[in-house]
Amino acid sequence: MVEILLVVGLAVAAFVGFNIGGSSTGVAFGPAVGSDVVGKLAAAGLMTGFALLGGWTVGREVIETMGGKIVPRSEFTLVASVAVLFFVGTALLISNTFGVPASTSMTAVGAIAGLGVATGTLNAEVMLEIVSWWIVAPVIAFWLCAVIGRYLYPYLERHFTIDQSDGALLEFDPLPRLGPDTTPREFGGTVLVVLIACYMAFSAGASNTANAVAPLIGSEEAGLSVEAGILLAGGAIGLGAFTIARRTLDTVGNDLTDLPILAALIVEVVSASLISLLSALGVPASLAVSATMCIVGLGWGRATRTVTIGEALRGEGPAVSVDALAPEAEESDDVPEVGEADFEIRAADLFDPNATGRVIFFWMLTPAVSATASFLLFRYLLV
Repeated sequence: MVEILLVVGLAVAAFVGFNIGGSSTGVAFGPAVGSDVVGKLAAAGLMTGFALLGGWTVGREVIETMGGKIVPRSEFTLVASVAVLFFVGTALLISNTFGVPASTSMTAVGAIAGLGVATGTLNAEVMLEIVSWWIVAPVIAFWLCAVIGRYLYPYLERHFTIDQSDGALLEFDPLPRLGPDTTPREFGGTVLVVLIACYMAFSAGASNTANAVAPLIGSEEAGLSVEAGILLAGGAIGLGAFTIARRTLDTVGNDLTDLPILAALIVEVVSASLISLLSALGVPASLAVSATMCIVGLGWGRATRTVTIGEALRGEGPAVSVDALAPEAEESDDVPEVGEADFEIRAADLFDPNATGRVIFFWMLTPAVSATASFLLFRYLLV
């Protein structure tokens, strides 16, 4: 019986990692693939390597938190571990069905918390710290990007462009050198795009590896070492990157026409840095939530350049729009000062309020449902 449960647990963990790879690859490498900087095959290979690196390094801290700090390791029987992973897999299924990027980290923590409440072993102090970061991290993401959008974005926009030339980026004869039409600026911009995508992949691995294997690593019955668990998750993430992520890369890369590559890269750097920091602290947090708040903050900050900060906070500024992140209407070398009406922002929404409300609703719903279902299961069925 134990062997069967272990096989089921490993299969569910691989399924979770597979889906994480499919979704995270598009988020990390969508801008790079969409701008023809790297191909899908190269993106999948880089995603696999850097996600594994993230899980192998700072991801260990998140595994330790989810595998023994929220509830004691003694509570992670094989049955409990499989049940927790089942809830994570169900959250992925729900999010895919409704087209909403549910947070696997929040769902997994919810399931573990339900186990802890049902058995009376929940570490309230650790749980309070995690929930506090769930509230604070999106706020930090919003304001960091709001400041960048309001005060720095126009200057970055003036200096960051990737004018792709025809022909190969590099030539080897026999040493590598720039292609015949490649400029140093093009080469530098291309390298920067790839590096940022790899950084995003590292962050995704650091935060998401634990979602796939932490319950099994925490289970003494499973006998799964941290290293073996990370390799299992990394392999599953890689499989997802090479298969189902191709569709995600098409979607994200093609849908980024309303989000310029500069804005996408800013969002990636800020959200990846925030999640990497939290992972190093052992806090499981959502990369999707942070990235979304970065987009909203960047757009809000960019749009409010035409008004004073007081007017913006009172809601007297222009509506946030896609055009707030688009290039300036006038190709001028001078960037207008903050508060000057330097461009007209149309009312086209950067995000549909109804769609945004639906996403936030599911972000709150999935961990709540996961925790409630887990509590009922462990309290009344798996006694």
